[in-house]
Amino acid sequence: MNNYRVFTGLTVILILSVILIAGCTDDKKSPLFSHINFKNPPSAFKPYPLWFWNNTPVDGDTLENQILNFISHDGYGGFAVVPFGKNFSPEYLSEPYFELYGKVLSLAEEKGLHVSLYDEYGFPSGSAGAINADDIARFQNKFPDQTIKRLDKWEDRVSGPANYNRAIDFNGKLLGIVAMDTTTLERENITGNYQIGHLSWEAPKGDWKIMAFLCVADGDPNVDYLSPEAVRDFTGMVHQAYYDRFARYFGTVIKTTFYDEPTMYRAQGRIWTPDFNEKFMAKYGFDPVIYYPALWYDIGEQTYAARSYLFGFRSELYASGFPKAIQEWCNDHHISATGHQDNEEVVNPVSTSGDLMKCFKYVDIPGIDKIGGNRPAEKFYKVISSAAINWDKSLVMSETYGAMGNLSWNEIYHIAMEQYTKGINMLIPHAVWYNDEDVTFKPELSWRNPLYTDGLPEFTLFLSRLNLMLQNNGRVVADIAMLYPIQSMQGEHYLDGPLGYYKGGVEIPDADYPVISKILTNQLGHDFIYLHPEVIDEKCLVEGNQLKLDNKINFESFSLLILPSIKIISLSNLKKIWDFYNSGGNVIFTTQLPAHSSGFNEDDQVLNVMRSFFKTDTLDNNQVLFVENEKGGKVFFIPHPDADAIAKALKKLQVQWDVETENGIPLNYIHKVVENKNIYFFANLGEQQTETIVKLSGKLNLEIRSPYTGEIKKVDCSYDNSETGWITNVKLELPANNSLFVVEK
Repeated sequence: MNNYRVFTGLTVILILSVILIAGCTDDKKSPLFSHINFKNPPSAFKPYPLWFWNNTPVDGDTLENQILNFISHDGYGGFAVVPFGKNFSPEYLSEPYFELYGKVLSLAEEKGLHVSLYDEYGFPSGSAGAINADDIARFQNKFPDQTIKRLDKWEDRVSGPANYNRAIDFNGKLLGIVAMDTTTLERENITGNYQIGHLSWEAPKGDWKIMAFLCVADGDPNVDYLSPEAVRDFTGMVHQAYYDRFARYFGTVIKTTFYDEPTMYRAQGRIWTPDFNEKFMAKYGFDPVIYYPALWYDIGEQTYAARSYLFGFRSELYASGFPKAIQEWCNDHHISATGHQDNEEVVNPVSTSGDLMKCFKYVDIPGIDKIGGNRPAEKFYKVISSAAINWDKSLVMSETYGAMGNLSWNEIYHIAMEQYTKGINMLIPHAVWYNDEDVTFKPELSWRNPLYTDGLPEFTLFLSRLNLMLQNNGRVVADIAMLYPIQSMQGEHYLDGPLGYYKGGVEIPDADYPVISKILTNQLGHDFIYLHPEVIDEKCLVEGNQLKLDNKINFESFSLLILPSIKIISLSNLKKIWDFYNSGGNVIFTTQLPAHSSGFNEDDQVLNVMRSFFKTDTLDNNQVLFVENEKGGKVFFIPHPDADAIAKALKKLQVQWDVETENGIPLNYIHKVVENKNIYFFANLGEQQTETIVKLSGKLNLEIRSPYTGEIKKVDCSYDNSETGWITNVKLELPANNSLFVVEK
């Protein structure tokens, strides 16, 4: 079977409206559950690829011919135009360029296609492309003061007592000057001792390091991602240029915009913004300057809290800077925003995305990029799809297959199925190429490629059926939550780390959250959702023995919370987790127990709560621990987590899981409830055929749907009535690398 995944970037409201218009309500079923629609999904659900206008002059007749073949042969439902390469013409954002773009939009409107406004000439987003062949970025040329800034550190030493005097002119904006005793780690803010061109200070006894912190222009031509004002200049230059010419297509033909690979590893991993201190003080009520040395050095017992505050706030500035400003422009122009970060596969994201969940807080459609080059994005699909659930969104995008070479159909389908079982429901194929004789990043996924021409129509139809069933306002159901350990990673991070900025700088010891994710989904067959620390504080409630995520659409009820290796945690999170456990909830800690707070002067309180969990004054990160309370709450510490250890802990909980396979045979799956009907998508990602009984919570009347053929057949179910409720038993037979839907009638 052919398997491949594609992107349909419609907002949920638009999707549902198209379905309703389409009608097709056989058997008086909701259009979503219509057998006719499943056999032949409406065009709104067809995937659309990135379409590179690459490395050659582009002409209108060829563009029209390619679009018609995308529809008639490949089965695509639209495209996102990506101007690309040194020899591309007409000039990006020139009137001849917009003339061609207008012809494409007119044909797309005629054929009922979706166009996504790709916002850059190549990537990353933020420079507005180079001016002709001069390699001068348009944005930098017009807004030189609005480009990326860098945090620099100037140092000097003095042995006290001494009268320190030095003539010095600092470049950039001076954010602060701190003196730190290298032995006692005592610090003093001496910013006020600097007069332009001269620094003086009466140094007390000790060996003092004097550090000045400066925000300087980096020279990177991209927009200052941490500045909403700068990003609005970027959208004014790029997005608004399209709107000024093609306003009537926005919201009808142009339904999304796509940003590509912004990142915080630029500026040597020290990306900063000039008004950082002012915004920090407005939020927290204290000056951050005295804590700046912690960005590089150990400053004693306040190190972890200082880093948590500073790196956490930088992440917040990024989230409310580039992505949010893009989304706000889209809101004003009746389209949705999607896009993805660069280097999502870095385990410690503090100097790449800042916070891989939170950077999608304000974006309609969170996204990720599955590409070649030994970059395992699959370890982080659940981070992105969980971001959507945390902030109550329905669509999750993946730009998929870029630079992976000429993949086999088996690989193409495998990647697509794994993405959809892990919450992605909008796959954008990378890519089709205008000039298919000069493809920079294979594969070329169009009718012209003999490797794929026969299989593409079947594959895009497969994706269309997945999109029909899984792109909706339904909620994802999972019993297990896992704390996203971003505060711990921020607390242990520092600048100029040994890995280099491109790889994130600092490897966090024992960061096991991607490992636990893989064990749960791929080895044990349990879905889960990451919870962001902010969301635990603001949106999670303890009700009985359940931890509930209080969202309008994606409301969840968890029986188990897993805390992967965490050295640093917010006290407010830990107290809520303690309340959950005391009410009968289940908690598993792995690898490393929390010992520090992300807030100042709270470490003792964290340790006291942890000692209370395990009823011991001595916490040993090498000792297996288990405690049960009078309400039935259970807490485990698994110092060396593997599939066997976690499986044993799950069995000991005696929970009736929402989905469970007999004999421990794992299947990847996603469970959604839509219009009060249950939809399950199961995939066998292994190399052997699987036959198993799947136990589903509830008493359900079900049918099986094939995403390959559109065939729908009845399924015989048996039922058990246990103390915890009904269980529906379904026998599934799945060949290797194959999938199916189980749908409530």
